[in-house]
Amino acid sequence: MECDFGITELLSFRPVVFPGRSANTFAKTYDIMAGFLKMFTPKDRVFYTLFEELMGVLQEMADAFPKALKVADSDARMAALRTINDYEHRCDDVTHRIFIELGRNFITPFDREDIHSLVAALDDIADYTWGSAKQIINYGLGRVDDYMIQFAFIIQKSVASLHKAVRELRDMKDLVAITRSCVDINSYENEADDLLDASIQKLFATETNAIEVIKRKDIYEELEMVTDKCEDAANVIESIIIKYS
Repeated sequence: MECDFGITELLSFRPVVFPGRSANTFAKTYDIMAGFLKMFTPKDRVFYTLFEELMGVLQEMADAFPKALKVADSDARMAALRTINDYEHRCDDVTHRIFIELGRNFITPFDREDIHSLVAALDDIADYTWGSAKQIINYGLGRVDDYMIQFAFIIQKSVASLHKAVRELRDMKDLVAITRSCVDINSYENEADDLLDASIQKLFATETNAIEVIKRKDIYEELEMVTDKCEDAANVIESIIIKYS
């Protein structure tokens, strides 16, 4: 026998108090039942809203990074790069809120492991972007070269494609668009690999100061790592759409 009595109806149910029974006892029973049933109420909107909020901050960060690198004055550039840390803190805050929701809710839009993997991958992008900016600051790099700016623009494009893919996860109606974004991210990562090779070759061919070689090589590799993290996030998204499409 089928029952049409859903979670909404159960949550709106108010028990009848019979003679000799305490109204307080029934109230406590109802509160326990309501709290338990709310665990099974889908929270898709909460999760998707938080995913998109996280991507929004990441996009702001990716847009600000090349602008900071292109600032002509060295002191002003360092100040602009320090603001990248603010975006990283904001990403950490949203990531923490998503993990709290993950602990609170029994029903999630897709596997809990996939949510954790996706959010961790997105948070890594923020960490490594700030890590790249921090290396430039810590090394006191007086001149930002074209290779670094090119890396920053590749990161910006990668995050923009991720942003599109994450938005489409809300209803998964346009799987072609999600797949296209993931393919683009993979292409950008390959572009960054080629750029890393070219930058290191040029560095060793033209730079005679050993300390400068170490500094710039470290920064190039850290910048390339950001695109690897973007690809990691894209791989998680592809795994999700394969499972749920």
